[in-house]
Amino acid sequence: MEDKEILELFNARNQQAISKTADKYGNYCYSISFNILANAEDSEECVNDTYMKAWQSIPPDYPNIFSAYLGKITRNLSLDKYRHKYATKRGNATVNVVFEELENCISETKSIVDEIELTELINNFLKTLSDDKCRIFVRRYWYFNSVKEIAEFYGISESKVKMTLSRTREKFRKYLEKAEVSL
Repeated sequence: MEDKEILELFNARNQQAISKTADKYGNYCYSISFNILANAEDSEECVNDTYMKAWQSIPPDYPNIFSAYLGKITRNLSLDKYRHKYATKRGNATVNVVFEELENCISETKSIVDEIELTELINNFLKTLSDDKCRIFVRRYWYFNSVKEIAEFYGISESKVKMTLSRTREKFRKYLEKAEVSL
């Protein structure tokens, strides 16, 4: 079923919208959540919460790219669950490593205005990268894939992934400095 048809089901408040969404995007949302939480039960819960959030927000929202809309909801719910779960203890999860890698580039956003500004800057920065570097950067810092997963997915060495990420983070840091951003 096409995204437009699924969105029409949401607009009509037809409960089939949830099952059609799950059929088409369940695995996609689960993989995003599992990369963050590394726990099947928590990931399934976040995916189900994603469907509920989509049900509550469509309408009035009408996303242009339904998969990205669901991915963002899933990612945010998973990060919230991760923060709640590890609020008092530091785990050895990929999420901590990813945040530490970006620490020199950006700090935690303080307001929705900061978040919107940062999102625009990141999108503009990604446009400056080659397709390969952009894909690696997004897989690491959006989907939270491990270096090993990225290397296997693209058929390159882990050291090449690490070097690409390191150079891209440095380029991103300089990009933010040039934009005179104090995030």
